[in-house]
Amino acid sequence: MLLILISTLAVGCDAPKADYELKNEKMSNDKMKNNTITLAITGDVMLGRLVNDYVILGNKPVTYVWGNMLEHLKKADLTIINLENAIAKSGTEWYKTPKVFFYRADPKAIDVLKAAKIDYVTLANNHVLDYEEEAFIETLQHLEKNNISYAGAGRNISQASKPAFLEANGIKIAIISFTDNMQEWAATETKPGINYIEINKNNVKKVKESITEAKKIADIVIVSAHWGPNMRQRPSNEFKEFAHAIIDAGADTFHGHSAHIFQGIEIYKGRLIMYDAGDLVDDYAIDSELRNDQTFLFLVTLSKNKIKKVELIPGLIYLMQVNKATDADFEEIADKMVKLSEEMGTKLVKKKGKLEVVI
Repeated sequence: MLLILISTLAVGCDAPKADYELKNEKMSNDKMKNNTITLAITGDVMLGRLVNDYVILGNKPVTYVWGNMLEHLKKADLTIINLENAIAKSGTEWYKTPKVFFYRADPKAIDVLKAAKIDYVTLANNHVLDYEEEAFIETLQHLEKNNISYAGAGRNISQASKPAFLEANGIKIAIISFTDNMQEWAATETKPGINYIEINKNNVKKVKESITEAKKIADIVIVSAHWGPNMRQRPSNEFKEFAHAIIDAGADTFHGHSAHIFQGIEIYKGRLIMYDAGDLVDDYAIDSELRNDQTFLFLVTLSKNKIKKVELIPGLIYLMQVNKATDADFEEIADKMVKLSEEMGTKLVKKKGKLEVVI
């Protein structure tokens, strides 16, 4: 206020103009306080193997894998995914410990991410080092060169455990990422790798310390974990307790992934827990019972201090492309999520091609 008054006197303007300027400044600040943004959050995006061979290196457009979900991804203020592959030409298959599946995409995959305006990728998972350290470092370089943020892995443990910071419309987001998969890939002070954290009560403190530090900078903190076994439709009690503890430690959203199928969501103390977001893009064989081709895009609307709305758009993966589910597919996918979430005490309602919970 003092600076504005001094400026007014210096140019010979009268007090009413200063009052007007101050009023406008207050209105602008009030508007900032009411700002909201929408995050588009997905589960696993796997661009390797057949997706790489027939889409990225084929004659498909760079937007192909996103199908008609693309409009929602591009419309979001920030888009967050788990990247389930290396992006590199270099590297050889990991051989130091037993492993079955290896996922790597050509560097052209960066254009696929950019086509959907992907802002952030989680790298704490069990495939980012499939082609060893050389391809992993190349992956980091491609992401950095193209201004795509990442967390959960790095050139050393300091970088691997560091949150990513994003900002849109004046709202700052921090994302802390870790995995309980592939302990042999754990980063150290001298070795590149993942931010490995075993899921147990003792390790909540480690995550809480990261949340506390992130809160000094960010308005909203998201914890993203690649955790648990494949094809599990419901989280274990241990995992539910861990997710609750992470929210109690100060996180605003818990973003789980790894099972390849979606699990129910929970609104816990006004905050969002996605126990598993499933897959969004892949080339996997389909389990006829668990239906890992069924998925969701999660749209989370939030302000600086709270989550205001969560929308879930049902999707179906077919021929390495995700599209919005319709008709009977929509009903089946939506009903399954409604049931799974009700088991968590969270009610979802169908509304014009999506599910919604207002917090």
